Amino acid sequence: MAGQASDYHRGDQDIHEQVSTFHLVMNITKWGSVILAALLLTLVLWFCTSAGFLAGAISGFVVLALGIALLRDRGGAEH
Repeated sequence: MAGQASDYHRGDQDIHEQVSTFHLVMNITKWGSVILAALLLTLVLWFCTSAGFLAGAISGFVVLALGIALLRDRGGAEH
């Protein structure tokens, strides 16, 4: 007896929801990491060194601004 024919055809399924979920998770990870790095730098400089609040806040703001400038979407070609 011959095997059953499968209804599955590779590459025919709609994956738009999976792609949008992947992009959402990557964006949350990317921006969450930038915010966490800026917050940690601010708190470490404020509480663990003699630099104080102002130096910590300025450093955290610089890291946040650089992260936003370097990691924002540039609207390039989709892969």
